[in-house]
Parts: sequence; C-alpha cells; structure tokens
Amino acid sequence: MKKVLSLVVSLMLACSVFFAGCDKHQSGSTPAELPSDENNNSTAVQTPNSVVEEPVTSTFEEEENPVENPTQTPDVIFVPTPQEVVEKMLEMAKVTKDDLVYDLGCGDGRIVVTAAKKYGCKAIGFDIDPQRIKESLKNVDANNVGDLVTIEQKDIFTLDLSDANVITLYLLPSLNVKLIPQLEKLKPGSRIVSHDFDMRGVKPDEVVTVTSKDGSQHTVYLWTTPLKKESQGEMP
Repeated sequence: MKKVLSLVVSLMLACSVFFAGCDKHQSGSTPAELPSDENNNSTAVQTPNSVVEEPVTSTFEEEENPVENPTQTPDVIFVPTPQEVVEKMLEMAKVTKDDLVYDLGCGDGRIVVTAAKKYGCKAIGFDIDPQRIKESLKNVDANNVGDLVTIEQKDIFTLDLSDANVITLYLLPSLNVKLIPQLEKLKPGSRIVSHDFDMRGVKPDEVVTVTSKDGSQHTVYLWTTPLKKESQGEMP
C-alpha cells in the first residue's frame, strides 16, 4: 500500500513540474513574440507601400511631363542667350504680332517669352531636355504669356516647320546645316536668325555684331526663304 501511495505522489509531483514548465515556457514566449509581431506588422505595412508608391509616383510624373525618348540627350549644352542678343535677333527678323515664332532648342524660354511680350505674337519653344521644359514653363507663367506661348518637348530634327514665319536658333554650325531640309519647307519670306553660328553653304542676308552688358561680342545671322545657296567656289 505504501508503495502504491508513494508511486501516486511521485506521479503527481512529476505532473506538477511538467505543467509548471509549460506555463513558464508559454509566459516567457509571449513577450518575446509580441515585439516581433509588432515589428513585422510595421515592416509589412511600410515595405509594400514603398514598393507600390514608387511606380505610382513615377507614372504620375511621366503623365505630367511626357518624354518622347527618355534615353535621348541634348545635342548641345544649354548656354543662355544674353537678353541684348535676344532683342537684336527678334528685331532683325522684323517680328510682328501676325508672326508665329519657333525657337528650336528653347532653353529657359526667354526668346519666345520676349517675342510674345514685346510683339504680341504667338511663339512655340521646342527642347528635348525635360529640365529646360520645366524652366521654360516657369518663365512663361512668371511673365503671364501662357495665352501666346507654348512649350513642347520634342526632337527639333523631327519637326514640320512650315507653319512658322520666324525661326530662332542657338545651335552648332553642323546642326544648323542638318536643319536645312526642314528650313527649305518654310513659306517664302520666312526669317531665320541664329545666335553666333552660321549655316555652311547658305548665304546670310545680314550679319550683325552685338555687345552684351558684360562686354562680350556676339554675332547674329539672318537668312530669309527661299534660302540662297552658295556655290562650291564661294564656300570658304
């Protein structure tokens, strides 16, 4: 009998120790898992949101500022034309309120803005660089000429120029030459003015030197259509 009682007591003690160990393990695991769950919940919320938000934001920006060819880079670096030169270019082109001015490589939009403000004409600036487009649009807004001036992000070598009466340029000589097939489609009597660079093979109607406020010298070339091609013997 004593052996039976002793066995029962031993079993009861063993069960108590077992259940106490289980309770201790469970109560110990909960605080350790709770911060882990909180951290996981925080990460689970943040990581998917950041992954989802990036393409959504990118899509919105692309819709607001569409890019024809995101991999295409400008052919020339942006160097602003001094305002004195801008004024002379438009003066030499004899711009009127009835003209449509195209600025090919418009930079910050100063030529088209000046044309609209001074002569009341419509003007369109074209540039391939999204940063220049932003600057031009800001300039248009700041000068309240949005009813006359349009800014477009396009490759100038793909444009149909036939609607324009005046073309303004500040490109390299080789790029001016590249534009000749497009310029030849302009209406008779259209004017083309270029800051600093000529157009090889085409004789200018007028060449003027302008001194800007900083004392630097600038050359402005004027051509009218139809273009006057130079013979091989005349070309330098």
